[in-house]
Amino acid sequence: MAKKSTSVSASPPVPPWQNKIVGYGEEPIAAIVANSANWKRHDATAQAALMGTLDDVGILQNLIINRRTHAQWPEAERGQPVLLDGHRRVLVSLKRGQPSWPVTYVDLTPAEEAEALVTLDPLVALATAETEKLAALLHTVQSGDAAVQAMLAQLAEQSGVVPPDFAGDTGG
Repeated sequence: MAKKSTSVSASPPVPPWQNKIVGYGEEPIAAIVANSANWKRHDATAQAALMGTLDDVGILQNLIINRRTHAQWPEAERGQPVLLDGHRRVLVSLKRGQPSWPVTYVDLTPAEEAEALVTLDPLVALATAETEKLAALLHTVQSGDAAVQAMLAQLAEQSGVVPPDFAGDTGG
């Protein structure tokens, strides 16, 4: 008796994502041009929490700058590097007098830049908390900075995790 063939039809290959990173470097803070289409505003509370974290831990993430060399850019904007991600980091660096920051350079079309501007932070915000892991982490964080402590208390409250260290402390 012949066996029936149970071949599985393979799905068509999916092309790999395009790597839009074109380089790395360091830029003087004073030379970085903010993106006029940046839609996020960072109040004094958010700036203070970031500054406290930078004081506690240091620089952990590059700024992202779009080199804008693609032919789709209008002539007046082509080749003019502009900040894509890291506006708050630049703001606090200007206040503190931080001379420079590490940078990831990308080269995006106008449409790609617009999509990146509108999705980078909201994609991160879609993450949900694993409450046990968050509670354990919160128990290990020791910051002497009031703004960082207030931010952590707010995170604990919003995530339904209120470890004893943060009980009743909402930073207010």
